[in-house]
Formats: sequence, C-alpha cells, structure tokens
Amino acid sequence: MEKKLQFYLKNLIHNNGSDLHLKSGAIVRLRVNGELLKLGNKEISNEELTAIAEAILSKKQYADLTFKKELDATYVLDEAHRFRMNFFYQIDGISAVFRIIPVKILTLDELALPPVVRELSEMHRGLILVTGVTGSGKSTTLAAMLDHINRTKKKHIITVEDPVEFVHKDKESLLSQRGLGQDTHSFANALKAALREDPDIIFIGEMRDLETIEIALHAANTGHLVFSTLHTLDAKETINRVIGMFPKEEQNRIRITLASVLSGVLSQRLVKTVDGKRVAALEIMKQTPRISDLIAKNMDYEILDTIEEGREIYGSQSFDQALLALFNEGRIDEETVLNNATNASDMKLKLQGIGIIVNKDNKDSDSDGIKDIFDLKEKEELTE
Repeated sequence: MEKKLQFYLKNLIHNNGSDLHLKSGAIVRLRVNGELLKLGNKEISNEELTAIAEAILSKKQYADLTFKKELDATYVLDEAHRFRMNFFYQIDGISAVFRIIPVKILTLDELALPPVVRELSEMHRGLILVTGVTGSGKSTTLAAMLDHINRTKKKHIITVEDPVEFVHKDKESLLSQRGLGQDTHSFANALKAALREDPDIIFIGEMRDLETIEIALHAANTGHLVFSTLHTLDAKETINRVIGMFPKEEQNRIRITLASVLSGVLSQRLVKTVDGKRVAALEIMKQTPRISDLIAKNMDYEILDTIEEGREIYGSQSFDQALLALFNEGRIDEETVLNNATNASDMKLKLQGIGIIVNKDNKDSDSDGIKDIFDLKEKEELTE
C-alpha cells in the first residue's frame, strides 16, 4: 500500500502541487496553484487508507491515531522530498492530507520579499509574527528569515514545531530543532526549557494556547528574538487575537506588554499571478513609536492608516498597497487586484486613477488546459 501512496505523491510532485488529499470513498485530489483538482476517477476506500496508515506509521503513531482520532507527522519519500502529513477520522472513515515541504530553503531575495522583512530578521529582540490562513506560505517566509540569520549571524536558534518542516543545517548559527511528540511533549514545556538553553532566537511553530503566548511574550520581553505564527488575516486582528486570549482582568497588562515587544507583523495571502502561479502579497506592520502608542491606548482602528502612511519611512505597507505594487511590477492583473482588495470599490478608483480601465464583465474564463495537468508520460494502473 505504501507504493500506492508513493504513486500519488509522485503525481503531486510532477504537477508542482502543494497538497495531496486522500479521503475514504472519494477520488484522490491534488491542490495545484490553489485549486483542488481530481487525479483520475477512481475512489480510494477506507480499507485502503487504513492499510496505508498502518504501513507508514509506527505502532505508537498508529495507536495515537486510533485513540486521539488525528495525528500530525512527517513522511520522507526520498532525500529530495519530505511531507507534513495529517491523518484524521471523519464521517466516512479515515482521511489524510500530505503537504510537500520543500527541501531547498528559498532566500529572502528568491522570494522577492520587501527589504523590511530582512530588517525584521536582523532585529536583536522582540516578537515577530507571520500570519495568514493555512497554505498562505507562512512557513516558507519564516524559513527564509531564519536561514538569513543562520547565514549571517552567530546565534543559537531553537525551534519548536509540530512537526518539524524545513530542516536547517548549521551555518554561522547553531540550530536546535525540536518536534512536538518526538522531541518534546508540548510547546509550553519546550519553551520553558528553551529559556534555560541559552537561546538568542526562538521559533514557535504556532502560538496555540494561553500558556504558549505568555511564555513567548516573556521571552521577547527578556531580550530574545521570538518568531511565531497565527491564523489571522491582518495586524489589527493579530493584536486583538493575542490580547483576547487572556482573561479580561489581564488584558490591559498584556496590551502594554505587546505594545513594547511586538516588533512586526507580516500578514500574507497568496494571489494568482499572470502566468497562473501564485505570489505572496504582504501587509507589513513594523513597530514604531506611533504603532506602540496605538496598541497601548487600544486605538487599533487607526493602525491600518498608520501602516499606509509609514510606507516611505518605515517600509510598512497595507495589503492593498502590496497588491498595487505587484500590479505595477506586472506580476498580477487588475482582476486579481480587485478580487483580493480589502475594498474593491476603492481599489477600482485607484486603478482608474492611474489610467487602468477595469472591465470585469470581459474577464477570461478558466484555463482549458487544467485536465492536461494529469496527463503523465507514463501512466500506471493502480491495481492491487
């Protein structure tokens, strides 16, 4: 059964996809350029998926899956291809999602990220959050930031992840990467221990609970540089999410602390490029005296305007400013700008103001070549 899984994964790689979806009683699907597409027309059964799980998981992992009803782990196909996998139970039986983890860590330049991202990577202390929905490229951005530090600074970097995704080799820095379940029992335990392990930089895969957030804020407040992620759409929502995790009587204290230690928030979304691929558009909030004051005084409603006003001086930018920059570079078209803008009407006026006539009624239809994605040179019949 593992060979069948490997066949699916090779299809995913061949088609430059990001995720493989296996669901009991459903056709196998691949996520390619953000769209979920069918691979062939054969359904995979619950018995087949159960056999795949038994074949690739250890006895302990399989026992954890049957007991907890979900499991995160890593699957290695070969030296060049690793996957983050999640097995879970749903109403029709067992399901699994395999997300490809690029072995090559792209640099900040290769990702074409704004210069301010490099500046944030080079800070000595504080909390830096990279946010966005699942699949928005947060891990890729953070890997590039940590790699920049690894290549240019002599630091001790401790990561706590679930599971470990990008594997960093020691360069100028020393990296200690810990996977939840494999190397530690919880984020909170690992972070408490990390503060006694002489770290300069701590990367937390995700700030999931109150205790983890509290320790992260403490670490940032005591002179460490802390990176983490949240599933939030922008800086304002990120600030409210962190503060809202605490009891009401604690929120003023946390707001003051956050105003002091929050060095930056990168909120990113992937948008379609003119060549059918995807690129990250980033809202970037960088700590300034004005931003810190707004957070401390609970004036979050002014943050977006302050971000936009600080673009030339601080390198900050709103999501709409990022879209316009990508449009001016010729990487995305006006339809993509409008479809993803915070306010489509305001954005349409901006585009018309720079001489762009937008006619959404004449938009192109979806590409006719989607089905050809799966026409491999060598086809295999999946029979047992």
